[in-house]
Amino acid sequence: MEHIKTYHSLSNETPNGTIVIEGPLNSKELENFYFHEHLTAFRPAEKQFKALLGIADFPEGRIIIARTEDTIIGYVTYLHPDPMERWSEFKMKDLIELGAIEVIPKYRGAGVASGLLKLSMMDDFMENYIVISTEYYWHWDLDRTRLSVWDYRKVMEKMMAAGGLLPAPTDDPEIISHPANCLMVRIGKNVSEESIKQFDKLRFLGRHQNRKMREGY
Repeated sequence: MEHIKTYHSLSNETPNGTIVIEGPLNSKELENFYFHEHLTAFRPAEKQFKALLGIADFPEGRIIIARTEDTIIGYVTYLHPDPMERWSEFKMKDLIELGAIEVIPKYRGAGVASGLLKLSMMDDFMENYIVISTEYYWHWDLDRTRLSVWDYRKVMEKMMAAGGLLPAPTDDPEIISHPANCLMVRIGKNVSEESIKQFDKLRFLGRHQNRKMREGY
C-alpha cells in the first residue's frame, strides 16, 4: 500500500495570539522549528522531538504541528501500531494509530488539539485508513486539570470527535482493566469490507483466539 501525504494548513486564533496548524511535515521541515520545552508529557522535550523526527520519515508516519511563528507548541502523530502491540497482530497496512497528541499548558483549552485533529482529516488519503487511539486514564492530566476521571473522558471524547474518532468496544485487556479506558476509532470511507472484518477480529482478539482453541486449531 502506497502511503500518500497531502499538506494542509490553517490559522487558529487563541487568547495567546494566532497559531498555524499544518502538516504532515517531514523531518527536514520540522527541523526548521524550535520544539517548546514544555512538551514533556511523554518524555523530555529534546528526546520527544527526536522521536517525532523519526516518525515523520516513516512511509505511513504523519506529524501535524501547531506553532507560533517558529515554535512548535503542539502536535499529533500517526503511524502503524508498535509491532509489540496487539493492534499489529494482522500487520494491516491500512491501520494506523494516533500515537500521541500534546499541547503546551499555555494553549490548552483554546481548541488547539481539536484543530490538530481536524486538519489531520483534511487529507483525503486518511479515508483509506482505519485510525485508532487507545486511551488510558493513567495517561490523563487529572492533577493539573482537577477533573474527575469521567469528566476528563468526556473532554477527551469531544476532542477526538473533532477528528471523527468515536468509542468502540474491544476485549483488549488493558482497555477493559478500567471502565474509563477506551478504544477510539475512525474508519475511512474507502476502507474495504475485508479490512473492516479483519479489524473487528482484532478488536475482539481474545474471543477470536478462544474460538480457534475450542475448534482445535
